This record gives sequence, C-alpha cells and structure tokens, in this order.
Amino acid sequence: MKILGVIPARYASTRFPGKPLAVINGTSMIRRVYEQSIKCDHLETVMVATDNEQIRDHVRSFGGNVMMTEVTHTSGTERCAEVLENLRRESEVYDCLINIQGDEPYIDPRQINQVAECFINPKTQLATLIKKISSREELSSQNVVKVVVDNQGYALLFSRAMIPFFRGKDQNEWLSATNYYKHIGIYGYRASVLEKIVSLPVSELEKAESLEQLRWLENGYRIMTQITEFESCAIDTPADLLKITNSSGAAKQ
Repeated sequence: MKILGVIPARYASTRFPGKPLAVINGTSMIRRVYEQSIKCDHLETVMVATDNEQIRDHVRSFGGNVMMTEVTHTSGTERCAEVLENLRRESEVYDCLINIQGDEPYIDPRQINQVAECFINPKTQLATLIKKISSREELSSQNVVKVVVDNQGYALLFSRAMIPFFRGKDQNEWLSATNYYKHIGIYGYRASVLEKIVSLPVSELEKAESLEQLRWLENGYRIMTQITEFESCAIDTPADLLKITNSSGAAKQ
C-alpha cells in the first residue's frame, strides 16, 4: 500500500500571514513539520502543497518535495486532492493520503503512523486521531473540538460544544463521570474517497460548527479514530509562536 503524506502550507492566513515561514529556534515551521513527517515509516513520499512561491522556494532550499497548488482552495483537504490528481497525471498513483497539519512543528511521527495504520483495514475510508480530555478548561473551550465515537472507534459526531451532555450531573463532575475526547487535526483519506468528498457541497452542520468533517459524516462516510497519547501543539497566532519559542521544552526538541 502506497501512502502519500501532504503538508498543506498556505501563506495568506488571517491571524498569522506567512506562518509556514515563521522561525522557531532557528528553523522554519514548515521545515520542522517536514522533517518530523519524513521520519514516519509508512509514508512513501512527503510533499508540501503551497500556493506561494516564497514557501515553494524555501522548501526547495532544504531539499524538500513541494508542489504549487491553486490559491482558490478553501481547505487543506482540497489542496491534498489537487496534489493527488496532479501526481496521478504523472503516473504516480497512491492508495491513501495523510493530511499533515503545517502548523504543528513538533508533531510526533508516531501519530502519523497511527493514522496510516488505520488503512490496513480495507474498509477504512477516512481516519483521524483523538485524545482524552483531562481538563475542565479544554472541555468548555469552543476552540477544542470534541468527538463522540462508537464501540468500533468510528466517529459519531464532532462538535465545539461539550458532548456528550451528562444529564443529572454538575458540569464540574463530567470529566470524572465519563471519558471525553478532543480531535487532533490530522486526517487520512483513502484515495478513492478523497476524490469524492471534495466534490460534496457544504453541509448545514459544517456551516454551523465550521468543521469540514461533518460534511463527510452527513453524507454517509465513516471516520475511523485512533486514540493518541501525544499532545498536539498548533501555532495559530504570533502569540502562540512566541510561547513555543520561549518554552524550554520546544528548544530541546
């Protein structure tokens, strides 16, 4: 099974323009993500997908694989689909693709492996990671996406709200009453499924929550989840960058 790793890297971020080129302890964010990704055992190739020539040139400067993609894409999923199609036209065919977030400079390669291993099961259409929530702050935050899964590990629902709602208990007791999980934003797609989901119209649930994976669920696709013990550390703003640059833990990695 051939698996492609794609790191979408858009320049025009509203909250942090030029984010992939931001420097963390002497190394750019996109290079850190790339170098962590190529450590993954299950990826045949890792490719940065960008709409910006400066990012393209930077990736080439450190010997990375990079492809220019359209500026009109509204999601990393769409950018990944373009890469897959462009490679197929060049007779490079992949069975699956892993969408690796370009703003997580310390992603653990074992997380990428976990997602890739979901596709050993031929029935897996889509895959992602979840992590147990351990703090009341995370549980109540609208920026932390919660996930409810079934007995087989498939996602039933994603929401910014606190789900499941625990009736009859004070919210301060919820974490001790049952398990709550948050979504870790890395996706795996079987190639044939990726081609289909990018043509789906935006759904009502997706509009309400601003979560593209709800479009897939609403259209009957199943998302396999795996529990990770590794914390995700995304850089969304310059303040996040300053925090991670100044942290002693980041400096040691």
